[in-house]
Amino acid sequence: NIPAARDGKHLGFAWGPGDILVYETLYKASGAKGSGCPVIHEVRKDEDIYSPILRKLFNESHHIFVGLQTIREDLPSKNKKPQFVSISKNYRSVIRACMEELQQVAVSTKNTELSTQYGNQVSILLAIELIWNLCEVLFIDAAPAGSLLLHLLDWVRLHKADVDEKAREVLQSESPAEHHDYWDVVVSYVLQGRLEEARQMLVKQATLRPAARNMYKLMDTLLSKMPFYNPGGTQTLTEFDVKWRHWHEEVDRCLQDNSFASNQNLEVICKILVGDEETLLVHKELLSTWYHFLVTRLLFNHPTVKPTELHYYAQSCMTMFLDLRSVPEPLDSILLAAFEFDIHQVIKDCSIALNNWWFVAHLTDLLDHCKLLQSHNLHFGSNLREFLLLEYASGLFTHHSLWQLAVDYFDHCPEFGRVYLELQIERVPLDTERKALKVLRICEQRQMSEQVRSICKIMAMRALRNNRLGSALSWSIRAKDAAFATLISERFLQDYCARGTFSDLDLIDNLGPAMLLSDRLTFLGKYREFHKLYGEKRFSEAAKLLLSLMTAKIAPRSFWMTLLTDALPLLEQKEVIFSAEQTHELMFCLEELTSSLNTAAPGTDRPVQVRVSSHGLNPIADEDIELTKVELLRLALARNLAMAIIKEGTVEV
Repeated sequence: NIPAARDGKHLGFAWGPGDILVYETLYKASGAKGSGCPVIHEVRKDEDIYSPILRKLFNESHHIFVGLQTIREDLPSKNKKPQFVSISKNYRSVIRACMEELQQVAVSTKNTELSTQYGNQVSILLAIELIWNLCEVLFIDAAPAGSLLLHLLDWVRLHKADVDEKAREVLQSESPAEHHDYWDVVVSYVLQGRLEEARQMLVKQATLRPAARNMYKLMDTLLSKMPFYNPGGTQTLTEFDVKWRHWHEEVDRCLQDNSFASNQNLEVICKILVGDEETLLVHKELLSTWYHFLVTRLLFNHPTVKPTELHYYAQSCMTMFLDLRSVPEPLDSILLAAFEFDIHQVIKDCSIALNNWWFVAHLTDLLDHCKLLQSHNLHFGSNLREFLLLEYASGLFTHHSLWQLAVDYFDHCPEFGRVYLELQIERVPLDTERKALKVLRICEQRQMSEQVRSICKIMAMRALRNNRLGSALSWSIRAKDAAFATLISERFLQDYCARGTFSDLDLIDNLGPAMLLSDRLTFLGKYREFHKLYGEKRFSEAAKLLLSLMTAKIAPRSFWMTLLTDALPLLEQKEVIFSAEQTHELMFCLEELTSSLNTAAPGTDRPVQVRVSSHGLNPIADEDIELTKVELLRLALARNLAMAIIKEGTVEV
């Protein structure tokens, strides 16, 4: 109910991974004037991925999908077929489990709207399982004549379970044979080929009708003698066909002889056994669907039907069963296409009829592994399997947790999977560091270097804004972003100047080769190493490292005064630590620093001293502290030089 559609306006639409957006187009005819902006309508949203129960379907089927991809291509087809059938059954068992859970919740919930929603999902899953099961019989298992009907009988029985429920009610009543549903149950059993259960039910009626005992005994004999093909037995299909025809003729004779004329119910059963189509159609309510009618008709008329003949019987049964005025439902068209062995039509119709890509993506993938879709490539480059998997996985990426499953689907799309993954992974919101690490691990495993850098930069910036310098540095190192690592290293040094201690010592202590990413990071790591050496009283090593930081130009010039101040305690030790040569180098560094930092203030002849603060280089009005510091350094250096010369001279003598 889109207003624009009713008003006859022009519409455009766009597919999203989880919905369809419809919008009005600003169409202007010649001379006409248009005004206003187009309105966007969300026509359909895929709510299935937000259902907790259906999420189990997505999770479980993902494991099956990944397992299917590991089946070796070089195995002979006869060895792979049992594996494919087993995988198909696994998919169906997952569908069944979700369906049963949804059914329970639909019944137990008191919310009418929720109950309706769950009921609709059950109906959809029922249809999905019905179609999948038929595709398994016809395409994957590819049952030949004889076995084909047995599989179709199992298919119908599985999806027509209301007979068992009705039978339980009848058997639990005081007098089952007189229950109003008794004959419906007996006829339903016969229609499904469950003749053993039908015989057991008829025994109850026979005991109540001693006069008609012979008639019931004859029916019991006919039911017990009906042959069923045994694929694992020694009997050939031709031998079975001959045996079945003899039995069929015997049933027909009983009908012609009016053996059951005095008992209408037994006569109906006899007509069903002989395959009388008129009688079958009278029991439409018990059959309930045209495909049940098809299987029953084949059972009692053409038990050795070949796969190639199915389409003829399917079409005629649908025509006979459905009212001429009624239009076939989408499910009818899909099943008919399957009976016609038109796989691509099945997939196409399912894509249109169903509310998400889960079913068509997984079924197509399985059929493709069975080499049943090789001839079908799409005009825009990707084959049908890959196209559907890409659409399904793109939908999963809109969910806050299911996106992780989508990665494996993209991995198994050789043509466009990598491109889709690169585009989608960038849209995953990095809400937490844990989630960011998950995304990062996925990208690193697939050598997606551009995405790795992007994620690390985003997380580094976020950490920096929150003043978490350690985390920011860790992310920038991971991104191999030298400029950003330099910026964060500067912040670490500013923090040190302000507080006199380093934060995140564990990270700085364990930088290892990562410190070579930028000069400033190298300095940060080495400067921290100096503090460790000093703390361990390894003064000679600490002094050598401190000096090398300045002479090798690793330390920024703005930090030299801090380093020279750090040298003061070493210069004032009783033992001479800096050699004469090292002391000369320190003196040279001090003079170089003071000469470059002492600049004349505008409008005066008096120099303005510059010192390092927590905010970098800032001019100050009162330079007495800095002057005192410089004088103390000069004095300590001169004293140390004298002591070093005496010591070295004494050693030489």
